[in-house]
Formats: sequence, structure tokens, C-alpha cells
Amino acid sequence: MKAIVYKNAAFILEEAATPIPLENQIQVKIIASGFNPIDYQMTEDGSEKKYLHSPILGREFSGIVTAIGKKVTGFKIGDAVFCGSGSMGSNGTYAEFICIPEEIAVHLPKNISFEEAAGIPSSGLTALQCFNRMQASKTDSILIAGAAGGVGNLLVKLLIANGYHNFIVTAGNDQSIASLLEMGVNPSQIINYKIDPIEETALVLNAAKKFEFVIDLVGNAISDIVAKLLKTNGTYVDVTALSTQNSREILFGKGATILNISNYAYGLERRYDYYKNGLEQLADLLEKELIKPPVINIIGALEVATIKKAHQMLRENKTEGKKLIMKIN
Repeated sequence: MKAIVYKNAAFILEEAATPIPLENQIQVKIIASGFNPIDYQMTEDGSEKKYLHSPILGREFSGIVTAIGKKVTGFKIGDAVFCGSGSMGSNGTYAEFICIPEEIAVHLPKNISFEEAAGIPSSGLTALQCFNRMQASKTDSILIAGAAGGVGNLLVKLLIANGYHNFIVTAGNDQSIASLLEMGVNPSQIINYKIDPIEETALVLNAAKKFEFVIDLVGNAISDIVAKLLKTNGTYVDVTALSTQNSREILFGKGATILNISNYAYGLERRYDYYKNGLEQLADLLEKELIKPPVINIIGALEVATIKKAHQMLRENKTEGKKLIMKIN
């Protein structure tokens, strides 16, 4: 099969061995693959590098089952599937084929495309974990920093679909703001942080009160700002692992509950039920049209140039509220 391999700090398109499914695995011909910030972060000297399990990167995809192991019962050849493979596949998703345990795959909803489905697993599971673990009431005030990104997009949709409207979000450009308005967010709920100071504006929009929940999808300098907006004994939802020493001191001083959100923790323990159940919940919401798939941007085919472009756009936060997708087959 063709695959893009990461070697010696460079991406190379080459021929690789096509993986053969083990007895509990399915082989999938990948139709589309989604990009996530962790993809480029694994090529840098940060904590995410330890998640690199294969020289072929990529952690979510959609495709068609092309072979099955002898103990597989839930899928047949020709089935359309989507999956958040994480580090549980034979290789990453920058390739034509992958083998994964059948326990983490889900049938593709009939009303969405392969390309749309490829953009859902990683961000969708992360958003769903945020929503489920917060256990917020509908009267609680929620601040979401970076709401127009992949996780924020689906989290906002989950909140609205479940009747939550007491939230404020931040975004940084016209395209991101337009995508939030399209989801049903009111203009009065959006802070354009390029124009308005987050701390002062958030307090004005929240009737001079601090927030019961702060969800940080940005990290670094933004975490310093939004940590100050949390109520005493409030809940800080950290999705990035990019909080600063200053923000941690602020949160400690507030006696905050901190929720660290990580799909990787479940993959490390081979908690296949987490992936299966989460994706089935999302598939059900999509089929019932209670939420819509993310707006996607197909930026290229299985080529090194596509990888470089996607990683650069993610580094520079230039996705404009769209999920970046690579079309493979």
C-alpha cells in the first residue's frame, strides 16, 4: 500500500506492507482521514511525542471493510465504517489501509459522507467526554475558549442539542464567528478576542459574574486569562495540557476542580467500550439530525504536500472553523 511515513524529521511517500487483520480485527480501505493538532505535536519535542506508535501518523478515518479476522462478528466485507483509531491500529491513517480491533469501529451513518465522518471521531469523542464529565446543569454558566475549532465545534452542538444555552464562547476571525452563528450561537454569546479583551467582555456578557465552568481548548497565554474567570470551587476543563504555571497557581487558589480530558487514557488501557459507545452516541445524534457534522475542508490527496499544508494550518490556527480532511481513496 502507499503510505506517508515520518522518518528523520521528514514525511516521505513510500510503499509499505499492507496490514493483514488479526482474528479480532477488520482491515479497512481508508477513504478519508482527518487531521488534528496532535498530528503535528507528535513531530515536536513535547509531551505528545510519546503517543507516536507508528511512523505513519493519523488517528481518525472513514473507509470500507476489505477483510475480516476469523473471530469478527459485527462487520462484513463492504461495510462502511468510521473510527477513532488513536494508537490502537496497525498503523496510522496517512495510508491506504489500516487494521483495527472491530470493537472500536462503528458503522457509518447513512446521512453523512465519508469525508464528513472522517472529521468526527477524535474531536467528537473529546467533546462528548467534556460534556459527560462536566455534569453541568442547564443554569450553570459556561465559558468556552476556542469554540470554533474541531472539539469546540462539536461541543457547542452537543450543548445546544441538549438544551444548554447559558454559555459564552471565544473566536478570533470572521470565518470562525460565522461558523458559530451557523450552529445557532447568538452574537451576544461570542467574544472576538482579536477585538475585545476576553476577561472584561466575558464578565459583561455574564452579568458581572464568574463562571461555574471554564473549558480551555487553547491553552498557553489564554489559560492565564480564562482561569481568572472561574468561580471559586468551579470546574476547569483542560483539553490541551497546555496550561501555564501561572494558570495552575490561579486555579489552585480558587480550589478548582480540574478535569483533564484525554482520549489517549482509554486507548492506553484498551478501553474499547469508550470508543465504541461514544461513536455510537454521536452516530445516533447525526442520524437523527440532532447535531450536524463539522464543516470540512478537503485539502488534498495522499501526498506529502497535503500533510505539510494541514500541519501548518493547524499550527497557525488557520482552519477557519473547518475540519481538515485528506481524501485517500
